[in-house]
Amino acid sequence: MSIERADFLRRLPEAVGGEVLPSGRDSYRGADGRWSVEIADLPDLTIGLLRLARLSVKITLYGMDDAAANAFHARFDTYYQRGGG
Repeated sequence: MSIERADFLRRLPEAVGGEVLPSGRDSYRGADGRWSVEIADLPDLTIGLLRLARLSVKITLYGMDDAAANAFHARFDTYYQRGGG
């Protein structure tokens, strides 16, 4: 994802629709135990004078059927969506 770490973490509770608990360095989980997220810094993407921060984001879902998993990802994507084109 092209996002600063602090911005990602600030948006995470709303993006997952619930409480976020740390579960290790760069690892977070839902209080309900149904998901976890691991993040890792990636080198910035530089295009001319433009610099874009990047994070590797790994989402793991536990015990969700397809409908619940799709709803989780749709909400997550919506909260991190930004304008552009």
